[in-house]
Amino acid sequence: MSTSVRVSMAMVAERAGVSGQTVSRVANGSPRVDPETRARVETAMTELGYRPNRAARALRTGRSQTLGLVAQTLATVGNSRMLQAVADAAASRGYALTVLTLGADADIADAFDRLRDQGVDGAIVLNEATALARDAASAGLRLVVVDSPPDERFTAIGTDHAAGARAATEHLLARGHRTVHHLSGPAGSFAAAERERGWREALAAAGTEPPEVVRGDWSAASGFESVHRMPASGVTAIFAANDQMALGVLRALAESGRRVPDDVAVIGFDDIADAANFQPPLTTVRQDFDALGERAVAALVAWIEGERPDDLLLAPALIPRASA
Repeated sequence: MSTSVRVSMAMVAERAGVSGQTVSRVANGSPRVDPETRARVETAMTELGYRPNRAARALRTGRSQTLGLVAQTLATVGNSRMLQAVADAAASRGYALTVLTLGADADIADAFDRLRDQGVDGAIVLNEATALARDAASAGLRLVVVDSPPDERFTAIGTDHAAGARAATEHLLARGHRTVHHLSGPAGSFAAAERERGWREALAAAGTEPPEVVRGDWSAASGFESVHRMPASGVTAIFAANDQMALGVLRALAESGRRVPDDVAVIGFDDIADAANFQPPLTTVRQDFDALGERAVAALVAWIEGERPDDLLLAPALIPRASA
């Protein structure tokens, strides 16, 4: 089709064999379109070269077609993967994304004010910023918070971290380890607290007193250093609260001459892209970051469309490899 002719929704509707209202819903990212119809409309849009007029749509609907994303930092593997997943899911629905990181100042109220000033239709809050979100959430900004306890002011979407930690701990106990030592994430992290809770519950169910928790900061360096804060003997199994810290644990054990898993078994959490290539390949708990991003965006868009979504927990999966 000639680029001099502006493709209209009516033309897309005729090509896809649907109503103009259906095309409008697809263009506006509404979840109220079945997947087969959405795919047919999107194919017609691509074939005809249809490009939604964002400015006109904003005037017509009172929406900016822009979502906000707030994170404490994007330096962690989990947050960077969530950013990619949210960006992809937003783009697939025709939404732009504005990203704000809090840094050391951690002023989430100011971040919310800035997002409101920019006219975003709603915002997603990631991980370490969730506790701050509970303090600063206010009327006028629809919020979906990733990894948070329930709160009537926003919708919570997350991984069932406690279930994943229980599975990891039970896996180690089933292999004959009398107890499991835990390298936790930082204090104040909801995900870290839930993973510690699951570890404690699994040990309690087995009638085992939990060893003292060693706390890291999600980095491989803190995992390496943490091994030196564990008992010099009697440690045969370690559950690290993320794969990066588990990587540091593997290095520390190797440098001390302890073999994995023969002397010490190690399990991580997240199943980052490189986990299968650690030495040895890392047994870990897989979070589906793509699904988390998709569900968070879908929930926020549904709310923007007028339907407040329910909270949701996604089940993780234990991925057995050679380290445990």
